[in-house]
Amino acid sequence: MTSSFSSLPPSFSSFPDLDPGPSNSQSSRPNDGKPERRSKKDKHEKKQKKDRVKHVDKSTRRAQDWNTQALLNDEKLKAEEDRVRLEQEGLESRQLDSHPTFYSDRKGDALNVTYGHLHAGDIPKYHPVDRGRSILGLGTAWTVLRKGGKGIEITVGGRRKQPALTDSSSRALLLAAPTRRLIALGDSYKYQEIDGFLRLPSRRGRQTNEAYRAITLTKDNEGSDSQSSGSESDDTASSDDEGPLLTSHQLSLKELEAQLSSEPSLVSIWLALVAHSLFSIPVASKNATKTRAEVTLSVLSRALCAHPGNAKSSILRLKYLRAGEEIWHESKARAEWDEALKLGDIDIWLEWLEWRVRKGAGGVDGFISDAARILNALGDDEENEIDKLRLTWKITIGLQQAGFYERATALFQAQAELTFEVPQSLYGLPLENQLESLEEFWESEVPRIGEPGAKGWASWLSSGSPENNSPPTGRACMNVGGIPHDPYSEWHAAETHGDRTWRIPIRSTDDTNGSDPYATVLFSDIKPLLISLRTQRAKNAFRLIWLSLLGLHVPGFGESLSPGSWDDRWSYIHLLSDQCLAAILPSHDAQKQLTADAHAGVLVGREREYSSAFGPVKEWKHNTFGVLHSVGKEKWRLWTAQDLCSVDEEFTRALFQQLRCGADDCEWDGYALAFEAALNVKNALKLSRSFLSTARDSLLHWAIHAQLEHIRGRIDDARKVYQTVLTASSHRRDEALVPRLWADWAELEWLNRTPDAALQVVSQFAGVEGSSGMMILRAKRNLEDLIATSAGNWKDREALIKLRALIELLTATPESALAVIDSQPVDEREDVRESLTVTSLMLLYHHSITLRSPTPPSLLRDRLQVAIETFPNNTVILGMFLEGEKGYGVWGRVRALLGDAGANEKGVARRVAEVWVAGWEKGRWNSEIERTRSGLIAAVDSERTKGSPIIWRVILEFEIRAGQLQRAKSLLYRAVGECPLVKGEYMVMTIGWDA
Repeated sequence: MTSSFSSLPPSFSSFPDLDPGPSNSQSSRPNDGKPERRSKKDKHEKKQKKDRVKHVDKSTRRAQDWNTQALLNDEKLKAEEDRVRLEQEGLESRQLDSHPTFYSDRKGDALNVTYGHLHAGDIPKYHPVDRGRSILGLGTAWTVLRKGGKGIEITVGGRRKQPALTDSSSRALLLAAPTRRLIALGDSYKYQEIDGFLRLPSRRGRQTNEAYRAITLTKDNEGSDSQSSGSESDDTASSDDEGPLLTSHQLSLKELEAQLSSEPSLVSIWLALVAHSLFSIPVASKNATKTRAEVTLSVLSRALCAHPGNAKSSILRLKYLRAGEEIWHESKARAEWDEALKLGDIDIWLEWLEWRVRKGAGGVDGFISDAARILNALGDDEENEIDKLRLTWKITIGLQQAGFYERATALFQAQAELTFEVPQSLYGLPLENQLESLEEFWESEVPRIGEPGAKGWASWLSSGSPENNSPPTGRACMNVGGIPHDPYSEWHAAETHGDRTWRIPIRSTDDTNGSDPYATVLFSDIKPLLISLRTQRAKNAFRLIWLSLLGLHVPGFGESLSPGSWDDRWSYIHLLSDQCLAAILPSHDAQKQLTADAHAGVLVGREREYSSAFGPVKEWKHNTFGVLHSVGKEKWRLWTAQDLCSVDEEFTRALFQQLRCGADDCEWDGYALAFEAALNVKNALKLSRSFLSTARDSLLHWAIHAQLEHIRGRIDDARKVYQTVLTASSHRRDEALVPRLWADWAELEWLNRTPDAALQVVSQFAGVEGSSGMMILRAKRNLEDLIATSAGNWKDREALIKLRALIELLTATPESALAVIDSQPVDEREDVRESLTVTSLMLLYHHSITLRSPTPPSLLRDRLQVAIETFPNNTVILGMFLEGEKGYGVWGRVRALLGDAGANEKGVARRVAEVWVAGWEKGRWNSEIERTRSGLIAAVDSERTKGSPIIWRVILEFEIRAGQLQRAKSLLYRAVGECPLVKGEYMVMTIGWDA
């Protein structure tokens, strides 16, 4: 809106009287202010005109009014220009009034020329309210007056309305001589138009551009204020001069940018900047994948160039490559990967192998050739043995998922012969020479490690390389009775059965009923993938990897090989077993929920029923939880009978026997006894006695034997073991493993509900006799001295802390016992801190829940809440947390577990555990379907877990059990795109879809 300003209208000879009609306007003659008499003909014409106007659209009449007013204003502007010109020539001038009379819009209809008539869509840029008397956004002091088609007048202060230009009073003023001076147009025009609007002045005279809104200060102000105001005023001025207020998200970005400007080599800050930059882009939004990738590339490209050390960071480089994969051309991506591989980092090599698989480069043969390239690049250094083992683990799982189970087993059998059964004559020779001799052993087809009657490569060579005389094994046909005679169903059943049972490669002499040419594995198929392992750590890691491949998951082991890695995406294959999936996802019968029963016509609410708080997902840091330690009423421990349903017992038992490295192989024997205890405790005790017969001085073997007696329920036999080993022998208190046995003995007596015996055991270890107050204080002091001077294994120091907390718990309160643990210095190692946290929580859990001692419930719940936020992947803490939540009507804390994890992305174990938690309360699974689905969708969209075949299999099974077959089908196509070499996904396609 623009304005023309004058106190009196300009003087000119005539002025047309325009009315609202589109083209029938008539001129009117001035009558000196007297009312004009109209004839009957005029009144009749006026009535007809009014009837015609009633049918005109309101918007069209409004546009006509504006166009008419524009014509009037044009004439006024011409008159004003003439007056200005006359004033410049020396005519008299008078001072202009300080207040405007009115403001009018003179813009007119811009589409009049285009369409040849007034356009109904040309609406003013303001909105009239209060029946057209006010403008929306203006104060009450401004009043709007309409006068037919003569435009809009805005007056100030509620003045009486001004006469229109066509009134008699206005005609008299138009004929009068000019008595007031007008301001010249151009640069001296007082009111400037801003986007078609005028800034209205205030009657109070307040300035619109206040000084405190200034963005920058002048030099004078800077000079004077900086010297006189001091630090406090400087802070206030700086805060006021920052301009608009920033949101918390913007402030966080600003702080991160400030940190990076001072220290650009901080990788963690760069990762935090990426996370904050992606926070405002929801994953479910349109084009979110491409947009998030572009933002990530923008930030990480800065990071890689900001400091030379950033370019060598594998984390930054991998995030950069993963983001670029979404938008780069394949040639560009290949060039970037080649540049990143020059760093030689194993994590980059493994991700490159994943990228090659996703691109479908050559199928399984291409996968093997790429893996062989990585092994050649890593070299033969002993420092790279763990890295090569991780790669071997990845290769073997890739072969299993592709359906080549026989080749996967053959690879580990040959590697085990090369690692543990090298002949004495070949020690120290190059790997190529050893492989030539191993090939002769392999082609002889004698029993290999894990098979019945296997004696090893060294024994075969020393006995003169005899031929294979064992009878052919053969493979029995599968009984498909009860299966519909459908070719697809029969083929699916046969393949599934073969993948579960036929893992050992067959011999050329075997009578095979199938026609699978890949069941027989030649040495040339696995020779490029064999490596040399010399260190004891690498040999132990190889054995535990093989256990994981067989389905015996060792929690935290993969994390111990490479802290912070994402190997859990493909290494947790035990979660794909049918028994584990059945335990994670409830059956259709368990999904039904009955909220009330009717008794004599009265509804009675049903009691809440829960499953075991300790579920099928087991994960914690390595060695945090003992191999035979148990918790809960169900004696939940490392391996149970349910975990061994899909494990080949004979093959695994032979493996434990043939890979044992002498009588002092305590750790391996512990896993063997845990395996036997999951099947039968009596057999485990027999095996333990056989171990003790050859290792009578091994404290760890005695500790495991006592734990087996405790699991069986023979407390007296377990107590005899501790008494014989600890009191009858002369073992020092600071000797390795001794504090652990004393702690286990004291815990045994405590859980047996004999606190006096437990207190006596702790006092005896502290070197104090008696249970008086003075003796207990002396025992506490001695234990504190032992803790302060302990410098051995951290598990021994943890046992000392446990004994000190237990004596406090037995003689004082749970709060004082927890204070003892909290007073210990915080260790830098995360696994040590997690283990000590679990120890303290187990003491409190047994005290309040197992023994049901009087304890405030909030004491355990609050500590568990903090612990589960600190160590979110620990399922021992999760189980105790769920146990503490039983009986509460509000399930908010449990639901909070299923929410966002913040900056820490959830791993595979945490995601799968959340699916199981949804069905923890019986009959509640249906109400948690949407929450569980959103968590799984977030998992398959997350960069951390979207390439995991485990997550894809879980979400497919979840949708099938939820009855959403169409959704499962669409997810199946995405799963095949992310994991193209996983046979199980193609097998799902053959079961048929009803949707």
